[in-house]
Amino acid sequence: MTQKPPLRRGWTTGACATAAAKAAFTALCHGAFPDPVTITLPGGATAAFALAEARLVEGGARAAIVKDAGDDPDVTHGALVQATVLVRPAGHGIRFLAGPGVGMVTRPGLPIPPGEPAINPVPRRMIAAALAEVAEDVDVDVELSIPDGERIARQTLNPRLGIVGGLSILGTTGVVIPFSCAAWIDSIHRGIDVARAMGLGHVAGATGRTSEAAVQTLYGLPEVALIEMGDFVGGMLKYLRAHPVSRVTVAGGIGKMTKLAQGRLDLHSKRGGVDFSALAALAGGVAGIASANTAAEAIGLAAAAGVDLADAVARQAWTVAADVLDGAMTELDVVVFDAGGQLLGRSDVKPVHGGSPPRNRRR
Repeated sequence: MTQKPPLRRGWTTGACATAAAKAAFTALCHGAFPDPVTITLPGGATAAFALAEARLVEGGARAAIVKDAGDDPDVTHGALVQATVLVRPAGHGIRFLAGPGVGMVTRPGLPIPPGEPAINPVPRRMIAAALAEVAEDVDVDVELSIPDGERIARQTLNPRLGIVGGLSILGTTGVVIPFSCAAWIDSIHRGIDVARAMGLGHVAGATGRTSEAAVQTLYGLPEVALIEMGDFVGGMLKYLRAHPVSRVTVAGGIGKMTKLAQGRLDLHSKRGGVDFSALAALAGGVAGIASANTAAEAIGLAAAAGVDLADAVARQAWTVAADVLDGAMTELDVVVFDAGGQLLGRSDVKPVHGGSPPRNRRR
């Protein structure tokens, strides 16, 4: 069997912005654009980037890099990341600006406060360090732009997080690892941070779009209370244990919630399928469930025998989720939906730990 080549890594928007800013500042200081331009990544390695744009503008210089996300299915792959560096009066240091296609932060809870460009702390430090390699005194505006970034951002979590007008400049290592779980889990954390900062007492994590829409309708939740946990229920619950809210709802289809009920905290199919023997035991030994093809089929067989298996799954999933949240003063419930978003089963809403859960209030 021919072995597949390893997946190719790519570069974050932060790394691309750093390279573009360094090239523009170099031209401003020394009269020529380095091409390729080399930067130092946070881990100490270096990376070289070819310029897609290099020109002088009034009061400064502009350079751009085409983002290469490697083999990761990143919506920003191929985007043009531009940096325009403009001279400021001596002693004023670096100021970061959002140009077209780069978002502005409007909600609390993110690493950057409201009113600031959505340029995260590590990319800011990377850019500052790269410019310091070029000249001792750095007094400039660094305006970052991504043409078409506002449209691309609609495919990201930015609108839900309150980042308006475009994309964020992100990255903690400068490197995009294909199909990395870390980026998704980080977005879960940021969603929780924003909900907490806005004083929301009830958040709901859903496995997919159908269950998300269904749980929003069920409880009348605002969009900011919805956490796109996907398969990473464990990642969401562990963060909520350390950063609790008053109430947590876990929502999903019968297949995913059955996996949670069976103790799995990563619900992806590659981690394994539904244990139908265990599901049959949960249903009290209803005939045919142990050899069912899908969890939905098992639910139907149980219903025909007068057994509400979906409720049993929800209750068992509650126990597993509560064990992860143990120590957090919060209430928890689990709701199960079918493929069309109809409610199949639910657990009771109960405190995970003894006593009353905290009540988040607006400050």
